[in-house]
Amino acid sequence: MEKIVKKIKPIHILIAILALAFILRFWNITKVPVSLFGDEVDLGYQAYSFLKTGKDYSGNILPLHFNSLAEWRTPLYLYSAVPTVALFGISPYGVRLPAVIFGVLGIWAFYLLVKELFKSEKLALLSALVLTFSPWHFQYSRAGFEVTELLFFLMLGLYFFFKGLKNGKWMWLAAVCFCLTPWIYSTAKLFTPFLIVFLTLVWRKEIFSLPRRQLVYTAIAGLIVGVPIAFSTMFGGGTARFDYIGIFTDPTIESEVGFARQRDALMRGETQIGVNPTIIDRLLHNKFTIIGTVITRNYFQALGADYLFNTGDPNSRHSIQEIGQFYKLEAIPLVAGLFLFFVKTKNKRLKALIGFWILAGVLPSALTRDGGTHSTRLILILPPLVILISYGIVEGIKLVKKNYRKYLVLVYGAVWVVSIIFFLHGYFVHNPWDNERMWHYGFKEAISAMKEVEGNYSKVIISTYSEPPWIFFAGFYPYPPAKWHEGYPFKKTEVKGFGNVSYIDKYYFGTASVAGEGVYGFGKLLDKNTLYVATANEVKVDLIHEPERTPGDLKLIKAIAYPSGAPAFYIFSGR
Repeated sequence: MEKIVKKIKPIHILIAILALAFILRFWNITKVPVSLFGDEVDLGYQAYSFLKTGKDYSGNILPLHFNSLAEWRTPLYLYSAVPTVALFGISPYGVRLPAVIFGVLGIWAFYLLVKELFKSEKLALLSALVLTFSPWHFQYSRAGFEVTELLFFLMLGLYFFFKGLKNGKWMWLAAVCFCLTPWIYSTAKLFTPFLIVFLTLVWRKEIFSLPRRQLVYTAIAGLIVGVPIAFSTMFGGGTARFDYIGIFTDPTIESEVGFARQRDALMRGETQIGVNPTIIDRLLHNKFTIIGTVITRNYFQALGADYLFNTGDPNSRHSIQEIGQFYKLEAIPLVAGLFLFFVKTKNKRLKALIGFWILAGVLPSALTRDGGTHSTRLILILPPLVILISYGIVEGIKLVKKNYRKYLVLVYGAVWVVSIIFFLHGYFVHNPWDNERMWHYGFKEAISAMKEVEGNYSKVIISTYSEPPWIFFAGFYPYPPAKWHEGYPFKKTEVKGFGNVSYIDKYYFGTASVAGEGVYGFGKLLDKNTLYVATANEVKVDLIHEPERTPGDLKLIKAIAYPSGAPAFYIFSGR
């Protein structure tokens, strides 16, 4: 046995970790998460449109920001999905496989970076293992989110940067990787420039002692990759999303300021309408103090124990709601790692890097309205926190007497494994049932059922009662992109009982106006040539378990249930 152990090399352990990471992220990916949610379908249809026409579904050729129905999207993950959508269509494999691949590659890049920074094989392997089982990283590696690709290029860029400090030949690759990150996810548009400035200032002596030719190559590479996305961000719609979610454009700030000033005035005994704020009121209650309060609150939430170890992200697409962003057990090595790293480590610049990475990594999210617990925007801080957890384990064990170390490792390892088992059970068993609605289950099944019978009808109406259905129709149909371009942006027309609705070809998007009657009012609006895809919420009767309650003036063609058995969609026509 000892001979076998001695023959195991670090590369073998790394390969085993990466293989395990791939299996965990790829297994059953068509069923968990339970369905493609709206953003995934949007991404898939953009890639599908690009494959078929060379344009996004808005009709733009090779866009640097994709104009989606809901927002402008950064392009690189979408372009990364073109090959997989070509192979597997708009499906879980087509949309999610890039996230799986970049998730695994990100673990490899993380190993390389930690090894380069700390010159410790043990710490690098442990960091890769902790990241492999991280609930935060795991969650985003199994759905069509861009951020696993973001982390891969960010960590690879840092690895090439520190490797390049020796002779400069890797610096141009670092520049390319860094400048690709804003192409992937919008938080990098703020974080990466700060990171580049930080690295340049702290390691300026090593950088400016490199061969001039290497610096020129690096600058050229950075400009070639970085300028187009910077230009598109400033002038091509790249800031539209931040304008919508940023705290600086929050429409409630003005009313908050007014309420706070009025409250102070009432406390002073002023009761007249339209009180005039004093200088003190203006100094203490203004948009800057409110924005500062929001940013501070977001920082404390993002770095707080409740978010990190208890509740996690309140959005169930970002978290399974049964665990924080990390396992509770990892709070111990995180605290230990934080203390030991900043006390024991002699490399001041390395300490500055980790500290900067955490504080600057929170900033892009802190500047948004729900940024204190938004795990997608906060994922930039995942790598340094994992480093501190791993460092706390490695260095913490050294503080224990040798006779007790193996017992500590066994106990910690056993509890960690139990924590992982509970998380995986929650993810694969509870999650598909508990979060079926958040993952927009039923749209694919409803559109597929509609497609089977639509040839018998001259008009198809798809309900807008709950989620906007346009992208689900386009992606799950899938509607020919060339025809979509002809009808986009959508025209509107008046449909009796549905109001002024948008349409393309014979497909109309609107909600039946039945004044609370639910399904019992549909018969007044539908004829035998009209098909209506209705949500269960507007039907108000469970026709899956009580189909006999279907009104006589309606034909129930199909009922679609959630995995839990609750009604999701119905397809009706008039008689």
